[in-house]
Parts: sequence; C-alpha cells; structure tokens
Amino acid sequence: MKLLNSRKHTLALSITAALFASQSHLAIAAEKQSVERIEVTGSHIKRTDMEGPSPLTSLSAEDIANSGVTDLIGLFTKLPMAGQGTFSTQGNSSDNTSNGGSSVSLRGLGADSTLILVNGRRVSVSPFANNIDTAFVDINNIPLAAIKRVDILKDGASATYGSDAVAGVINIVLRDDVEGAEVAVKFGDTADGGGEEKNISIVWGNSTEKSSHTFALDYFEREEILYADRDYSKSANQQALRPNDPFATDFRSSSGFPGTIALASDSTNRMPDTFGNDVCAEQDIVGNLCRYDYAPVMTSVPATERASFIYLGKYEINDHLRGFAELNGQHSKTTIRGAGSPSFNELFMSGDNVNHPFAMMPTHEFYQQDLTMRRRMLDIGNREKRVTSDYYRSIIGLQGEIKDWSWEVAYNYIKSTSTERGVNGFPNSRRTQEAIDSGLWNPFEPSSNSQESLDFIETTTTRIGKSTSKSFDGKISGSVMEMEHGDLGLAVGVEYREESISDNPDDQFLRGEVFGTEATQANGSRDNTSVFAELAIPVLDTLEVQVAVRHEDYSDFGTTTDPKVAFIWQPTESLSLRGSYGTAFRAPSLHQIGLGNTDESPNLVDTVRCAAVGNINKACEPQEYTAVLSGNDDLGPEESTSYNLGLIYEIADNMDFSIDYYDYDIENVITKDTQFKFSTLGNDPSVVERLPSTIAGDPGEVVRIFDQYENIGNITTSGLDIEANYGLETDIGEFKFTYVVNYVLSYEDARPNADGSMRIDTQEGDFEQPEVRWTFNTTWIQGDWNASMAINYIGEFKQDASVATEGMSDIDSWTTVDTTVNYIGIENTTLSIGATNLFNEEPPFAYHDFMGFANSTHNSQGRFLYVKASYKF
Repeated sequence: MKLLNSRKHTLALSITAALFASQSHLAIAAEKQSVERIEVTGSHIKRTDMEGPSPLTSLSAEDIANSGVTDLIGLFTKLPMAGQGTFSTQGNSSDNTSNGGSSVSLRGLGADSTLILVNGRRVSVSPFANNIDTAFVDINNIPLAAIKRVDILKDGASATYGSDAVAGVINIVLRDDVEGAEVAVKFGDTADGGGEEKNISIVWGNSTEKSSHTFALDYFEREEILYADRDYSKSANQQALRPNDPFATDFRSSSGFPGTIALASDSTNRMPDTFGNDVCAEQDIVGNLCRYDYAPVMTSVPATERASFIYLGKYEINDHLRGFAELNGQHSKTTIRGAGSPSFNELFMSGDNVNHPFAMMPTHEFYQQDLTMRRRMLDIGNREKRVTSDYYRSIIGLQGEIKDWSWEVAYNYIKSTSTERGVNGFPNSRRTQEAIDSGLWNPFEPSSNSQESLDFIETTTTRIGKSTSKSFDGKISGSVMEMEHGDLGLAVGVEYREESISDNPDDQFLRGEVFGTEATQANGSRDNTSVFAELAIPVLDTLEVQVAVRHEDYSDFGTTTDPKVAFIWQPTESLSLRGSYGTAFRAPSLHQIGLGNTDESPNLVDTVRCAAVGNINKACEPQEYTAVLSGNDDLGPEESTSYNLGLIYEIADNMDFSIDYYDYDIENVITKDTQFKFSTLGNDPSVVERLPSTIAGDPGEVVRIFDQYENIGNITTSGLDIEANYGLETDIGEFKFTYVVNYVLSYEDARPNADGSMRIDTQEGDFEQPEVRWTFNTTWIQGDWNASMAINYIGEFKQDASVATEGMSDIDSWTTVDTTVNYIGIENTTLSIGATNLFNEEPPFAYHDFMGFANSTHNSQGRFLYVKASYKF
C-alpha cells in the first residue's frame, strides 16, 4: 500500500505537543475540500480524507521531534496504548536472545501480535527472536530523520493486512517530498552516568515534472549504562541497598568465586570454598553457599552504534503510469556485558584428583570423595557479546490508473542478518572438565593457574542469524457504481510471500559445551498466498459501512479466513459514532515451530520437592533452573475476535474529545508454562531430570526441565481509549493541550490446570499490567519561539506473584516530565534544547529481580538532557 499526501484537516487542532499530541481525527465534522483521494492506514480503498471507521492516531514528524526521543522505541514506550511485551535494548544481558532489538506491544498482547508496516508494506522479522520465541520487527531499523509520520491503527486488522495484526497496526510512513537538504545534529547525556547519545542526519531530495527523489543518511551512537551507574541497581543484594526494608531480597548468585564445594553423590551436602589460599570472601558467604554480586558489571542499556540509509524515488512514465522504488539499509553494532559465566554442578572433580582440596585432610567428610561445584568463571573475565546486524529492504513497483480505477503492483525483498560473538568470558565445558581431570586447571585455587590453562578453557562463541522475506503484491481499487449517497468503493488484491529464518549457534552450543549463557537454534521457512477484498458502502449521506475479508493459505499449517465489518456515522456536524468487528489471527512464528533444543534460565519454584521435604536448599523459593525448550511442528494459529465502539464529539471549534471502547478475545495462544509443567509433572523423569538424593522421600535436586511451545492459553482484554484536545489563543501566545488515556477495564490471561480447567494466570493490575496510562501535553507558540511539555503517567501494579508477600506494597505509579524549547529566529535554522524525565524520577521499586525495578515497563535512563541544531538549504 502506498500512502499519498493527505489534505490538511480543516479542523484547526494540529496538536504538536511533546509526545502523543495526535493529529485530530475529527475533521469529519468539518467542511470537505475537493482533493485527490488517498489511501489511509486500515483500508485499501482511497478516500478524500484521513477519517475512517477504525480508530487511528497519527504522530507527525514535528510531534516526534518535540518528544525528545532519539529512536522509535523511545517514542513507543510512552504510548498509553503500549503495554506488557514492549521491549527495548534496556535489560539486554549476556543471557538475552534478542540483543540490540526493540519492538512494541499494543494492548499488552505481545510484540508478535502488533503488525509493523513501512509505507503500508510488511517488514521481515529479526533473525534473533526475543525471549527465545517472540518473532518481532526490529523498529531500530528506521531512523527518525526519515519519518514523515507514524499511524497507529488501534483495532484488529487481519482482514486488511493478514497475520499479526491482532492488537493493531503501526504504519511508519517515510518522507518522500523533500526539496533541498536538511542537516541535523543532536547530542545528549544522562544525569547519573552512562547513556551519552550522538546523532547526525542528512536528508535531501528534489522533484521534477517527471520524478522525485528523497535520500536520508543517519548515524546514531549510544554509550552503555551499567547497573552500577544507578544507586538502586548497583548491587544484586537489595537487602544491603535497602536495609530497612523487610521484604528486600539478596539476589546474589549461588555460583560464587572461587565457589561452593559439594559431593557429587549428594549436591545438597555442600560448603563454601574456605580451604587453601583462595577462599570465598567472608561477606559473600551466606549459609552453606559462596555467593557472587553480578549486578555491577552488567549492562542495563548496551552500547549501540547504527548507520542507516534510505532512498525513495518515483518516476512518471506517462500520464497514467508511474514507477517507484524504495531502498533501506542499516548496519548496527551492539555490545553487551555480563558477569563471568556461572556453573551449577556441571563440573566435577574425582576423589583422586591431584588438585583435590581435601587430599591432605583424611578426617574430612569430603576426603577422597568425588566433588561437584557451583563456581563463577571469573578467571577468564566477565562475559562480553558483540552483535553485528545488517538490514536491507528493497521495493520496486508500478502504479497507475485505468479510467477511475487505481492499481499497484510491487516486488519486495528484505534480508536481515545478525552475528553474535561471545568474545570474552565464555568457557568451553568439555575443555574445562578435561583441564580439571588432567590437573592443568585447579578450580579451587584460581591464583595458581597458568595463562596456558585459562587459554585452554576459554572459547569464542558464534551465533549467526538470517531472516528473509520475498513478496509480490498487487491490488486495484475504485468505484463500482454510483449509489444514492455516493460511490460504492471496492478494493481487491493478492499477495504471495516467502519467508525464512535461520538462527544457528556454533557446534559448541549444539554439543552443550557452553554453560552460563543462552542461545537459540531455529530454522524454518514457509510461503503463503492471500487474497483480499474490501467494500466501502455509502448507506446514507451520514453513514459509511466498510466490509473486508481476507483468505490466507500457509504452507505449514493450513488456511484461515478473516472478515471485518466497520462503520462510521455522523448524525450531526459535531458528533460521529464509529465501530468495528472482526476476526484476526497470528500464525505461529518460524521460531516457535522450528526451535531446536534451547537452554533458558527461568526463576521457578520446585513445588514437588517442597511438598516432599520442605524448603531444602530453598526448594520452596524461586530459583534459577535450566529449562530445555523446543519448537512444535503441530502448532496452530492464534485466533481472535475483537470489536471497537467509539464516539467523536466536537464541542467547539477549539475543543473536541473522543472515546473508544475496545474488546479482544484471543484463543489458542501459543505459549509455554514451564512452572505449570514443573509442578504437575515434577516426578516424571522425561520432563524433569533430577540428581539422586540420600534423603528419604527427596525426589532430588533438579538438573534440567524439558518444555515446548503449545496452543494452551486464552487472553481477553477490554478497555477505554480517551483523547481530549483544546486550543487557546492569548496575548502571550497560542496554547494547545491534549490528554490521552488508556484505561484497562479487564485483562485475563488464562492457562490450563492439571485437571483441564483454566486458571487466571495474569489479570489487570497484576505485575507489569497497569490499569491506567496517560499523557498530558502542552505546547506554546509565540513568534520565533515554541515550547512543549509532556507529563507521562504509568499507573501502579502488583508485585510479581512469585515474590509477593502479605504486607508487601504494590509497585508505585510513575510520573515523568519531558520538555523541549525550540527557536526558529535564525533563517533556515532550528535550535532546540530539552530533557526527558526532567526531574530525574527513579523507577518505582520492584522486589522481583536484582535491578530493583520492572525493566520492561519502567526504565533506568533517568534525566536525559539534549541539544539539537538543524539547518535547511
């Protein structure tokens, strides 16, 4: 779909506030102008204005610039309709599987249920899935300098666009109308250390009677932020950071340095390493474990560098035929740091080993006993991963007119490649065990080990990913007939798409020889053919009905057909009502189908062992376990129904508001529930592998848990989107205000019980599910000066259920303020100064993890001050 230039809204409420001062969609009540027809996000039928039956929010380039953000994810994380599942590079660690990537989740339904388009066409997913299975479009691939506007369609749209448009659609419309050149330079830094940013962009273009060309180059660099840079996350021992908080937890790892020694025959019989020259520090000994504080050396936000280019061109072949092309490329680098690799009883030492720590202690109970250990591999340094990604997108097509009908055909090719290299701090477990067995390396006396032994143990890891998408699409739209109240519009089209992904770690991972990190392996391909049709029916002068249907045929799981019906009714000049109903689907991702055995490290509770022998070795408390996850060839698509009802009311020429009610019901959700499987099948050796125990009735300590993806969940959610706009002209300037709020009425994520019934796993107000998000924006314009301010609010929500305890407070609401001031008094020049999180509000405290905050909902950037200068010539 190609979006053409739209007419200006005659309703003079161009809200240019700091963030979500959405362009008003109330022009229905205004006098219509005679202009060319355009194609609007959410419909394939061209119309005379931006208004349609579905709720649509547009953010202009000016809105984005005034927000102060330097990339799209910075913008999207503050959308009131964004929710749990939105993720950025924040929190990327040596254990992440999508390092360097970012994406948005509308309604909290998942990044893989939000369809991302660029100029109305699909974009291939990242070769590295998030959290092992979540296929996502990496929005870091699009620089802000190249964006004309961002359209956000806030209802299901599979009937229009196909798979993934369950929660809605985000369409990024690129600039294609630049005359001359623009250069912009931006520099910013945080108040508390780390996170310095530099950005330079050049955009230029020209138009003739026959052609137009737009080019954009962009360079972006961000310095890393370590958890050590923030007082609330500088230690994994939150008890030490919050000594007066009875609920604060010591999250230091049980894999310490030089570590904890245990009997191989019974790993519950253990003691910290306090023998010989190298011993566990006294402050790190907790009970019978040597613990380690990993937080200070981990990245909260990784270092990132991106260089991008974009080209858009059109050429008029004749009066009724045009050619067009789009090219987009990016090269990016991300560096992620983590603490030295931990081992949890993977390594062993025989009782007769030359380096046995108790060889000279015949009275010790561990004398001549085979040993295992929990040990942090600090000898070879802290972990460092470097991810290099290259992204290419090319489109070539033709468009034209046949009488009153418009048509378009295009070929789209996208390739995304990523290489992740572990360059420091990664041990090869096979060689490490060989070094122990031969006496080359002594795990209990690290200071005695030679550089030769360390070089033998350490390895370099490699993971290579590739994602491709090839597609052909064609469509035609126009008027079928003249009806009493207007033209009956029709659009029909076809799309054929081939997709493939490969995500392959090196042979060491495949042989299970690298511990202390996660890596996925997934390979798959598919093709699908879709046909679609849409009608715009003028039932009355004041009532339009939209009917759409799409049929998809996938090579790997079958077919699906999804309809949508929507309407917009204007009973008076100032009042409009709109609504939509439709079905949608999400095809299982190629990662979810083709995932090979992949290790992850979830925090789980061993309820089976807890019930059998009590809290031995914290069996009744959440701990890190190794889970082996695999794909599932038998997965089917997620299926959903949704509807939306809305009201738009223009109170006066300078005041309007809208309210929309939405409701989603999603079935056969593709997910995993490792805790459920762990609890219900904890005694099944094919599901949970355990070590033997000498304690009567003890099922034994867990080695690993086996799990796979299944269609086992149901999600329902409903809520309200409210927007109010007001303009005010005074002697001291023009003011514009907008208030946008999302209120979640209900959210239920249901999972199966052992007896087949369903339980509510997550609901509104639970962890990372705030019921309210809003932004209030103000802009002021006076002469050569303008300024904007945004107040962003995220409501409170409960602590993570795994740690919630009676008397523990909820996670507080969070309010931040962004502001910017612009001066345009110098010819062709704009100077800006601004801040995000102006008052440096810390994220509210959360008890669930070592960093002390919910890093997928809040962030650790703190106050970010920036200056920017742009020049046009």
